[in-house]
Amino acid sequence: MTVPPESLDLAAGFPPATPDDWRRLALGVLRKSGAAGADTPAESVDDLLATTTYDGIRIAPVHHRPAVTPAIGLPGHAPFVRGTRVRRDGGGAGGTDPGETVAGWDVRQRYADPDPKSVREAALADLANGATSLWIDLVAAGSPPAELAEALDGVHLDLAPVVLDAGPASAAAAEALLAVAASNGVEPGALAGNLGADPLGWQARTGQRADLTQLAELVAYTARSPRLRAVTVDATVYHDAGGSDAQELGCALATGLAYLRALTAAGLDLPAAFAQLEFRYAATVDQFATIAKLRAARQAWARIAELCGVPDAGRQLQHAVTSSAMMTARDPWVNMLRTTVACFAAGIGGADSVTVAPFDARLGLPDGFARRIARNTQSVLLAESHLGRVLDPAGGSWYVERLTADLATAAWEWFTELERAGGVQAALSDGLIAERIDAVWARRADDLAHRRDPITGVSEFPNLAERPLARTPAAPAPGGGLPRRHYADGFEARRDRADAHLGATGTRPTVMLATLGPLATHSARAGFAANLFAAGGVDTTRVGDPADDPAAIAAAFAADPSMVVCICGTDASYATTATPLAAALAKAGARRVWLAGRPGGYDHVDDYLYAGCDALAVVDATLDDLGVPR
Repeated sequence: MTVPPESLDLAAGFPPATPDDWRRLALGVLRKSGAAGADTPAESVDDLLATTTYDGIRIAPVHHRPAVTPAIGLPGHAPFVRGTRVRRDGGGAGGTDPGETVAGWDVRQRYADPDPKSVREAALADLANGATSLWIDLVAAGSPPAELAEALDGVHLDLAPVVLDAGPASAAAAEALLAVAASNGVEPGALAGNLGADPLGWQARTGQRADLTQLAELVAYTARSPRLRAVTVDATVYHDAGGSDAQELGCALATGLAYLRALTAAGLDLPAAFAQLEFRYAATVDQFATIAKLRAARQAWARIAELCGVPDAGRQLQHAVTSSAMMTARDPWVNMLRTTVACFAAGIGGADSVTVAPFDARLGLPDGFARRIARNTQSVLLAESHLGRVLDPAGGSWYVERLTADLATAAWEWFTELERAGGVQAALSDGLIAERIDAVWARRADDLAHRRDPITGVSEFPNLAERPLARTPAAPAPGGGLPRRHYADGFEARRDRADAHLGATGTRPTVMLATLGPLATHSARAGFAANLFAAGGVDTTRVGDPADDPAAIAAAFAADPSMVVCICGTDASYATTATPLAAALAKAGARRVWLAGRPGGYDHVDDYLYAGCDALAVVDATLDDLGVPR
């Protein structure tokens, strides 16, 4: 009888391979694509294929086991890189079997409706269908704390944790929450969640100087409720302003440390102060960056606890929220895909709670369908994909481990710089944080404009015929501090400009594509040009001549001129036809002649469209040429 091996060798039957073997094969592909020359050495492949993040972290194309394995510990143990949850042996809560791994995360739904009745109806529906906690955002709703009684009517507060966001009214909101619990006969010790005090986060959003002495007042409310925390370190404000991952983490560390100082000054010991904090981070469509960010955040916070002399207190409680900056108002259905990837990454990264933004969040208050999709996104990942059954599944991926370590280092450097500058409050007041975030945003905006960071449905593959969704407008967000930015803002502003012209004139701004040769030869570049113009709300029509006769094409253009034309063909056809055609089109009345392809020095061609060109500049020039008002 054959005895099966104890381990399975996945490479059995294949010859051994080395990184050098991969480099030689990759170099062959790069040479064929023109990215490498015949004399390019194989050792240059790593540099050719490496990328660099906004934090200056180099992402190598291939990762393998390092010479020294990083000390990342075990799940549930310091430095908590692998998560804060542990394996529970023996029957646990919820009927777990002996030895079953207890993982998963809290499904937290957010509510920002100014109507407390609507909040109540939505909350009860969510709790009955998969949500496990509530996030009541009174600031976004513009609601007073007194309305909590109606919003939470019927909610079993001893079963559903509640997280508040009330800005300067945190103390009043805490008192209102405890009053609701008392009126429903809920013992204070049964309450769970977070009172949401975040004075430095409020300063970052509004520019109003924070008063950290209020934290002591809130801690008094939690003294009778051991499952209730007082403080939220909301780092999403730095992400929403366009900051990098390390900037988000470094600001969170500095804010958390400032709160520890305030709490201990009010009389709490260090372990108790650490236990009052919950951290909120943005989860993005860059899944590996999100996974590494959450792991790095825990590692860095554990380091602070270690330096404070209480290493066991460094178990960071994390709330991941799908990024607001990545959401789009145009083609909002694609947001479902973005939030699914972000939620997946948050779960893999070890978040304790996850909030998935409804796909229509950019349009106003979400409807019931959008909330249901957001809720069920998490349910599918937890119940059907079983993401919660494995602790730290990314552990041992040397790409993730390296990115985690590098990101933790970059975040620590930014954190220590903030401390040297006097702390996060001083850095907010004197503009240091805004200056550094603006510098990152300038680089990010340049990548977005050149479509190096494409946005599906907006800067790539836009749908000019989409039917807009109508939603009840949300209350305006508080301002005065760091800006709130969305990656799609630049292109969506151009779409708005073009749509306003359509509404005023009945016709959409249109560019004519002068196509050379048969469909098979010009379709690639014509499709590229049409896609780029559509990203700015500009439609296209096509005109061509089987014989590539410049005079015939120009005559067809003159019969129905759009004032702007783009020549689309092959490099071979451009060599003989581009210059005379551009001259004929200009003579026929074209205000601007584009050519789809790399700059080639053709006479009478005004500019070029190509992969990596400044798409926003192209759209701006086109709308101006077509007389579309700004």
